[in-house]
Amino acid sequence: MAVSDLCAQSGLPASSIYYHFGNKLGVLAALLERTFDELHALFPNPSSFDGREPMDRLEAWFTAACRSLDRRPDYLRLLLAVSVGPHKDSETVRSTVRRIRDHAHASWVDALTPIFAPSGDEDGKVLVEQLAVLGRAMTDGLSVANSLDGATYSSHVAPFVSLIRGLAGQHGREEGTIPDGKDRRERPRRR
Repeated sequence: MAVSDLCAQSGLPASSIYYHFGNKLGVLAALLERTFDELHALFPNPSSFDGREPMDRLEAWFTAACRSLDRRPDYLRLLLAVSVGPHKDSETVRSTVRRIRDHAHASWVDALTPIFAPSGDEDGKVLVEQLAVLGRAMTDGLSVANSLDGATYSSHVAPFVSLIRGLAGQHGREEGTIPDGKDRRERPRRR
């Protein structure tokens, strides 16, 4: 889209677009920012579910996040298109996309830390970082599945949470904790 197209659609003169946005990439960055702010007003933080056990907290957060994405599937599709499109190297676009992705990464880390690194151990932190990258990659991929196959984000919550539960169980056996993050010694044995 050219600036002349933006002028025709918005009714603004080109001078206003250049003054307020710098160029058409500035308009794109502003659109991403506005969409980000609107969506994240609906998007919960993992800390919204702090009263729950770690796995239940992750599931509640991820369920709510996927519902938000289901309501606005265009958001992540636009973000991904811009991230790999011809203007990805523009500083304005790159910094906006980076800020949005960093926010998503921090949310994943916040959601996964109580499960895999509740005491702050380094191995757990490394695993959390790796899973946060995979979580972002999964939601990125789901935006493609949504676009091409009509798959909803929400339809993938249960399999993903099941995968995390299994990994948490394995991690807990290796670390001497159970999946809810508690020390095994704290749980009474069943007879």
